[in-house]
Amino acid sequence: MTEETTQRVAVLGTGVMGAGMAHALRRAGHDVVVWNRTRSKAEDVATEGISVADSVTDAVRGADVVVTILFDADAVVQVARELVPALGSDTVWLQSTTVGPAGIARIAAESGSDRIVDASMLGTKAPAEQGKLVALLSGPTALIDAARPALEAMTARSVVAGEALGKASALKLVCNAWIVSITAATAQSVALAEGLDIDPALFLASIEGGPTDSAYAQLKGKAMIGADYSPSFAVDGALKDTGLIRDALAGAELRTDLADAVLALFTRTSSSGQGDDDMSAVRTAF
Repeated sequence: MTEETTQRVAVLGTGVMGAGMAHALRRAGHDVVVWNRTRSKAEDVATEGISVADSVTDAVRGADVVVTILFDADAVVQVARELVPALGSDTVWLQSTTVGPAGIARIAAESGSDRIVDASMLGTKAPAEQGKLVALLSGPTALIDAARPALEAMTARSVVAGEALGKASALKLVCNAWIVSITAATAQSVALAEGLDIDPALFLASIEGGPTDSAYAQLKGKAMIGADYSPSFAVDGALKDTGLIRDALAGAELRTDLADAVLALFTRTSSSGQGDDDMSAVRTAF
């Protein structure tokens, strides 16, 4: 990577996704600083070339690109109070937290920043660590272009949904609606197989390679069968996103029956104490 394409990137939020993104950025040669409200989680990410900031202000000051990858819109709005005053005139803010179109509109309005790119990331733990996320982008073309070196380090490809903030966040909900639904449907089939005294591995073997197969069903189905719920995309994250999906459906005057059912399953799973487990733990809701 040449000096011209090396950027200083601040990653605010070092959960599963943020940690992976920080490491992918560093492997690509970028100068990376991380911040997390719980400092120990940021320190877990620190390696040679990844430093830990004491505050949001310290992380953002001097950065070419700032990435927010937090839990929800409330968390982003709170962080933005420190973030925005520290932004340089040429800094690009990639807002990657899943917040929905209403959430990104609120963030833009309350922060007052004109440096935001709606940069939702499609993928979970492994793609984040490998720099193979799919960036769903909307915002001014000039800002997207300015952040391109950092984006290319974190992603396999980008999909530009338009220049209006909110388009990328809307597309993220469309994609996540499919992800949470297929996970819940896989859990139902695994549970049904077990309930009918059928080896659930035979379900995965039966669909493998056919038109009804899905790499995600195979991945999550194997985790369900092995009861391996090591977090890649946590139940509570899926629950939050499904609530946003339900609200978006209602706002578009569409029926919410499927989202309601999926929301109930993830609510049941979280309420049983598995909120921090991988979303494949929805198998236990049956």
